[in-house]
Amino acid sequence: MPSNAILAQKQKTVADLAEQMRNSVSGVLVNYQGITVEDDTQLRKALREAGVNYMVQKNSLTGRACEQVGLDGLKEHLTGMTAIAISENDAVAPAKILKKYAEKIESFTILAGYLDGAVVDAKTVEELADIPSKEVLIAKFLGSIQSPVYKFAYAIKAIVDKDGENTDAAAPAEEAPAEA
Repeated sequence: MPSNAILAQKQKTVADLAEQMRNSVSGVLVNYQGITVEDDTQLRKALREAGVNYMVQKNSLTGRACEQVGLDGLKEHLTGMTAIAISENDAVAPAKILKKYAEKIESFTILAGYLDGAVVDAKTVEELADIPSKEVLIAKFLGSIQSPVYKFAYAIKAIVDKDGENTDAAAPAEEAPAEA
């Protein structure tokens, strides 16, 4: 039987992980088996720069945290060497970064994830990773709004230029007989 100090430490770990999951918009569960130290260091750096918290916990502790936040569906994927990446702000960031490494390292696999409190499978996580970034989507949206406005402005300018040519050419012709 574990000592009270160890039990309290495990309870705190579960409570902290559950709180992080509760306050996040998304998370991805991966099997990190076979990743080299160099790749793992690069992966952690990329996740940290994106504001994603990546951690390796005992599967039993992660499972208890999942129960506390209502993500029981993730528990079935908690076998082997698992890690979880949790993002508080960007729902797409952990999926994008982890998918890149899953494609590069054969034994590194995406198991499942959650998005806005709902458990999603690995295929959904990979589809989420294929979504363009927020900045790209905003730029495309603004471009689609600006295009009709520019076309309208060019059409108005063409009409004004055309009417201006007709007015300028007609004015001197009318004035010439009056001067003579």
